Amino acid sequence: MKKLLFFCLAGLLVACATNDPNMNNPLLSEFNTPFGTPPFEQIRTEHYKPAIEVAMKQHKDEIKAILDNPQEPDFENTIVPLDASGRLLGRIVLIFSNLYGADTNPQMQELAMELMPMISQHSDEIMLDPLLFQRVKAVYEKRETLNLSAQALRTLEKYYNDFVREGANLSDEDKAKLMEINTQISTASLQYGDNILKETNAFRLVVDNVEDLKGLPQENILAAAEQAKTEGMEGKWVFTPNKPSWIPFLQYVQNRELREKLYKGYYMRGDNDNENDNKTLVDKLVNLRLRRAQLLGYKTYADYVLEENMAKNPANVYGFLERVWTPALKVAKEELARMQQIADAEGAGFKLASWDWWYYAEKLRKAAYDLDEQEIKPYLKLENVRDGMFYVANKLYGITFEKRTDIPVYHKDVETFEVKDADGSHLAVFYLDYYTRASKNAGAWCTGFRNYYKEDGKEVFPLVSVVTNFPTPVGDAPVLLSWDETETLFHEFGHALHGFFSRGDYDRICGSLPNDMVELPSQINEHWAGAPEVLKVYAKHYQTGEPMPDALIQKIVNSSHFNQGFITVEYVAASLLDINWYSSPVEQSYDVNAFEKKVLDGYGLIPEILPRYRSTYFSHIFDGGYSVGYYVYLWAEVLDADAFDAYEQSGDLFNSDLAGKFRKYILAEGGWDEPMTQYVRFRGQEPTETPLLRNRGLL
Repeated sequence: MKKLLFFCLAGLLVACATNDPNMNNPLLSEFNTPFGTPPFEQIRTEHYKPAIEVAMKQHKDEIKAILDNPQEPDFENTIVPLDASGRLLGRIVLIFSNLYGADTNPQMQELAMELMPMISQHSDEIMLDPLLFQRVKAVYEKRETLNLSAQALRTLEKYYNDFVREGANLSDEDKAKLMEINTQISTASLQYGDNILKETNAFRLVVDNVEDLKGLPQENILAAAEQAKTEGMEGKWVFTPNKPSWIPFLQYVQNRELREKLYKGYYMRGDNDNENDNKTLVDKLVNLRLRRAQLLGYKTYADYVLEENMAKNPANVYGFLERVWTPALKVAKEELARMQQIADAEGAGFKLASWDWWYYAEKLRKAAYDLDEQEIKPYLKLENVRDGMFYVANKLYGITFEKRTDIPVYHKDVETFEVKDADGSHLAVFYLDYYTRASKNAGAWCTGFRNYYKEDGKEVFPLVSVVTNFPTPVGDAPVLLSWDETETLFHEFGHALHGFFSRGDYDRICGSLPNDMVELPSQINEHWAGAPEVLKVYAKHYQTGEPMPDALIQKIVNSSHFNQGFITVEYVAASLLDINWYSSPVEQSYDVNAFEKKVLDGYGLIPEILPRYRSTYFSHIFDGGYSVGYYVYLWAEVLDADAFDAYEQSGDLFNSDLAGKFRKYILAEGGWDEPMTQYVRFRGQEPTETPLLRNRGLL
């Protein structure tokens, strides 16, 4: 049950005797900080294990109190205390897991290998407790006679379903098997993620001659020189598989041999037959998850996962992906042909390979749209982009952001803001962690140190965090974002808005959306990033302060279909790879690379495009909670394209009526009913795929 692992809410204090050494453990004390934020400067690695042990005991005591209640089970004496249980444990685990991803170290990595299986076992012991399930089941079976509110009924149904899906109906023998499988999955997933971080940090492309960097923008050359200096190689240039270093190199460096080396440094991670190789772990995780699903009565792991999503079954996901795949592959082949023409005209003398795509796509952008990304970046100073997304949120929902310097942070680069609602009342605390570093996992994500909940009728407000991997500042120069990075920040901020606004009388349904709808809040927010009237507000030249010229804005609008064949194909290829991994009904020994090739060749993937993530570094599906779920970004794009279409049709991108409905039915109350029901309450109709295909230029 997710609530007991990584998505718990913050909560209660532990009553300790005065001679208890844990009295000095900051994780077990009241947080005497602004808004009850974690006191990061007080927390040390050695505090986590004893705090988690105390919190697990408290959680068990809370469950025991439910079981010891002599009264007949009902909603108030069973479901309400169950919903509120484990908040202390949740608070501690959220702090640990978030720092483990954003600012880890070898000691935390070692500790995680010990703690996560402990927490997994603790969760299993509660979810597989037959007496607790009997009480939940007793309430569930008389639900129609209890006169429950809609929120209460939804909460009861969700908890009952959680217990069943976690194995509560299994025999004692099968419960023991399930617990062992869960422990093995927890350990293997952690190892998989650790291996990727080690592989990413281990690869370096060191350049000795600046002539080899011809074509690369000066800001990227300076960043590479700073990286080399940091690593004790002053006078050289260092490039890594992290996207702020990797993408500009592939886009602009004329030296094809070096482009190939850096490209392979990224896509060979976890596939180097060394101590960090992930192929054995992929095999193990796929088979363990199948074994788990079949123990629970499902044919495949894909069937198990999708039952809870809007898609409902694998056939619907395959059908959806294949409907997009066919037109996308056609467009990608057309893009490739045009790029090959450019290469041939320049006398390149070779057939384009996958490591050439980024380089020649930039040339195609210039030729087709007279647009060079380097024209855009001077207008995308990080702080301006941040203020732009704050502006959009204010225009849509009336909320404001006040910079705070008194809130503890876990790293000096983290910014904090108090978020206030339209009436000036406190809404949330928002953390922003921008820059890439060796202690941070790759990618970008939104998380939280505390979700919204109610305790004794009092509201406890969320602590929301967005983590990205943008270029590290060099000297006094500002950080200028690419267009992709700009959209990434708006995307993650959409998740943050969901975190700010989620409401519910019960933890279980507060902010609870299925995986294939949870990306709707993030992806719709990207649309405002490129809206001309919004660009005029935040896209200002970092030196002159002049707004982006109308002509350049029009170029961005005109190029909205640029490279969409490639972008869609590499994404759908990864999605197909994901669901194929988890659609087998038979355990088997996998040759990971052979399986990957067979799947992608079967769909006709051209060799010039690799899936966005290969199996050996596909964190989303092996250690990131998106197993059989990578398709959800595209599924949610059907929703977000249709939803944004409503704003455009209204003639007002900040339509207050639509924004109010979106906040209420999707962001605040999204978990209160079936997802499509909530969407229709906002939109007035079910979505179609037409706006998605139109936006991507695939019609």
